[in-house]
Amino acid sequence: MPGARRLFADVTPLRESREFRWLWAGQSLSSIGSMMTGVAVAIQTYDLTGSSVAVGAISLATLVPTLLLGLFGGSIADAVDRRRLVLITGGGLMLVSIVFALQAVLDWRQVWLLYVLTAVGAALAAVDTPARRTFIPRVLPLERLPAAAALSQLSFQVAIIAAPVLAGVLIAAVGLEAAYGLDALTFLAVLYSVRRLPPMPPEGGGSTVGLRSVLEGLKYAVNHKLIGMIFLIDLNATVLAMPTALFPALAATHFGGGPQTVGYLYAAIGVGGLVAAVLSGPLGHLRHQGRAMLISVAIWGAAIGSVGLTRNLWLAVALLATAGAADIVTTVFRATILQTKTPDELRGRLNSLDFIIGLGGPNLGNVRAGAVAGLFGPVTGILTGGAACVLGILALTSSKTFRRYDAKADG
Repeated sequence: MPGARRLFADVTPLRESREFRWLWAGQSLSSIGSMMTGVAVAIQTYDLTGSSVAVGAISLATLVPTLLLGLFGGSIADAVDRRRLVLITGGGLMLVSIVFALQAVLDWRQVWLLYVLTAVGAALAAVDTPARRTFIPRVLPLERLPAAAALSQLSFQVAIIAAPVLAGVLIAAVGLEAAYGLDALTFLAVLYSVRRLPPMPPEGGGSTVGLRSVLEGLKYAVNHKLIGMIFLIDLNATVLAMPTALFPALAATHFGGGPQTVGYLYAAIGVGGLVAAVLSGPLGHLRHQGRAMLISVAIWGAAIGSVGLTRNLWLAVALLATAGAADIVTTVFRATILQTKTPDELRGRLNSLDFIIGLGGPNLGNVRAGAVAGLFGPVTGILTGGAACVLGILALTSSKTFRRYDAKADG
């Protein structure tokens, strides 16, 4: 059954590297815990305020510290032992989850505290995430990075689906403190997996923390013909065609449904992504990774835009699932190109830039979609977003270097 093995996600990195195996397991558990806390904070905020605006402000409490500290987080990661840094930030994130659980147990009922804890957690994550992402290229050979990125996406897609369900069950059966407490416990797995690593100082002795270090990373990204392109392609996909802000309006006015219909639309992207991650085996053998990214984002945009052309809910769900599958291909090769083409001494700063774009792009995209929908309706919002994304990709194909990039020949 060699063909079947090649079709499914390549688990070679898990077999070959004990360090990667522990890192993957720890991060998989932590992703579920962190998403459970996200659900619990939203539920608690709404219970305390009865306001969707207050719930929406949670995103603002996350976004602001990420944007303010993200780039400097990468600068820190390129200046110190990254293993020690992640042990410190991981411990801080665990403490935040413990305080979340404590305030729920003691029924403090303070919305401002939820915002403060969310912001502190986001600030710590802005330093923790870029540093942690530098571990994988140090524990795996470069040819295993596409498979490692696909495995990371597989665990992430599972978390997207499993975490809300598990959080709902725990909160209903035990209370908010159960979701927060389980999140805190998952950090034990993260900290244990990181403690098993050897010291991880940046190669070359590291850089000095500060604005000059940040600008050096930005300059490298802008001037590099491959790395600059992966960021432009990602922004093209998310800023122009992110559809999730339109789902409630589309469900009500276009598909004639209610909350259940909204749920189907949201779930479709995640299910498509999960299927693609499970069947990601062939991705590790694709040579023309830049071309694959261009094609997958074109499919994402076309599928998203086509949702506005049908009133059949299940066809729309299938289109969104197709978009979710295409997004996995884009994400896998974005991570692969970023890690293989970034020198180790710059990986913290470049991963922080990737983290900020990955968080900020979808938020900006939802703002764009909501603004267009407010003026012209949700159908116009999703149609124009998808069309703009496809046109943007057509323009980006003018980069011959990226279009013709051959990972095998280059390696």
